[in-house]
Amino acid sequence: MKIIVFGLGNFGMSLAISLTETGNEVIGVDKNIEKVNLVKDKISHAIALDSTNELSYEALPLKDADKVVVAIGENEGAAIITTAIIKKLSDVKIISRALSPIHDTVLEAMGIYSIIHPEQESADRLTKQINFKSTLENYQLDDNYTISEVKAKPEFFGKTLAELDSIDKYRLTLITIIRKREKRNLIGKKSIIKESIGRPAPDTVVQEEDILVVYGYNKDIETYCLGQEEHQIRS
Repeated sequence: MKIIVFGLGNFGMSLAISLTETGNEVIGVDKNIEKVNLVKDKISHAIALDSTNELSYEALPLKDADKVVVAIGENEGAAIITTAIIKKLSDVKIISRALSPIHDTVLEAMGIYSIIHPEQESADRLTKQINFKSTLENYQLDDNYTISEVKAKPEFFGKTLAELDSIDKYRLTLITIIRKREKRNLIGKKSIIKESIGRPAPDTVVQEEDILVVYGYNKDIETYCLGQEEHQIRS
């Protein structure tokens, strides 16, 4: 994957190097030339620029990136502005570091739900999560098992979970289903939200655009996402 990491402090630099070592093309970005020079020989590319200046993004292949990580840890304002500019310029998936509870709230209001807290997560753990290319969100339990959000396959649409059980293809455990629904606020404005349906029942019917939250062995999740026909979903 092509990944851009903004902010090359201790966490951002460790993450950029770890992602590079696991086979990704990584561009590291920081306004401090000394930090750029420290990492330039360890990752694919390192660029010195001010990520709070929208014009500077002309030097970045933002639209070609698979994911962007905003790892800025010294300036909350710069981190928020950087995230806002990226969201304005591209539809790329953004993983953003939060420095405070208010920062969390601002990111959620911007529609950023992949929020990291380096005090709680290591660069190595986040690397493993990012490297699941086809999943939507992941929670790595250990080196072998993960809880992931994956899109329901077209072959599942209109079928109950009991019927899917009989397909006997995928070795994953279904935890819940996330489904879109329409919501109105106090003034009647419509919005689309995503929410869990709770514990799925055997007669639950899988709908188009459903997101399945599954637990399983990492290789089985990768196989599901690659569309191979070797594993099963068990509710």
